[in-house]
Amino acid sequence: MSNVINLPAGETLLNEGDHSKSLYWLQSGQLVVVKRRGTEEVILGHIFSRELVGEISFLDKEPRSATVKALVDCELIEVPQETFDNIFKNQPKWLDVLVRTLAERLRKANARIKV
Repeated sequence: MSNVINLPAGETLLNEGDHSKSLYWLQSGQLVVVKRRGTEEVILGHIFSRELVGEISFLDKEPRSATVKALVDCELIEVPQETFDNIFKNQPKWLDVLVRTLAERLRKANARIKV
């Protein structure tokens, strides 16, 4: 079961370092992805309507690599891990391996990028 989340402007959706229990599909609004460098926040990118957020840590079970905040009021659909796992368990095993391999490679590539 998925949940609808209304996130007011300025509120935080995900915190860097937290463990993932869900991924999110942004229905409306705009999110900003930031990483703390000392006392400042560096903007890594933006998430726009109809994009996913939180997918890397959701898939590879590693801590969140950045913080995500609402720039404007947002509506998101939360996909809990259990819902995803129930759908995925009926798929071929190679699909699970593919998704987790891509997530791992993306995390490694992100780690090589200097902000």
